[in-house]
Amino acid sequence: PRPRRGVSEGAEVVIVGDLLHSRVARSNALLLTALGANVTFVAPATLQAPGMEHWLNPNVGSGRGTVTVTEDMDAALAKADAVMMLRVQAERMNGGFFPSHREYAARYGLSEARAAGLADHAIIMHPGPMLRGMEISDSVADAPNTVVLNQVTAGVHVRMAALFTLLVGAEGSVAE
Repeated sequence: PRPRRGVSEGAEVVIVGDLLHSRVARSNALLLTALGANVTFVAPATLQAPGMEHWLNPNVGSGRGTVTVTEDMDAALAKADAVMMLRVQAERMNGGFFPSHREYAARYGLSEARAAGLADHAIIMHPGPMLRGMEISDSVADAPNTVVLNQVTAGVHVRMAALFTLLVGAEGSVAE
């Protein structure tokens, strides 16, 4: 396995997908920009949330990362250190947010060809569940630089720690 690196100041993180319905997109933008990473959101205009370009952590002074919003996935991927694909949340949609699954995959899916153009050190992420063949191709989802299983496992641990802290308290005593 390749060694993994943490988020460094100036890292370029590209988040692609259903930004309008995602809880993951905003929380990641707040954390990543606080750590100094630059976040580029990629989605069709119909799946972009209003005001996304302002999703910066207000508690962090100068030196924080930036947020950019675009529909041009290929331009965003050209500089990516990490790519996080997000699930299209069809269950929250009641209209035509994009013409078809095939067109979405062609414009915003992480195909083998797109993944081949990533920097050698770039990692591929997805919080799950994945829509294979639409958001991400099977071969890319299973590639060595994909850290999806690590990401999902870490997410479980973070939620466990948050629940423990809420229930027991930071000092280890039972909360009242």
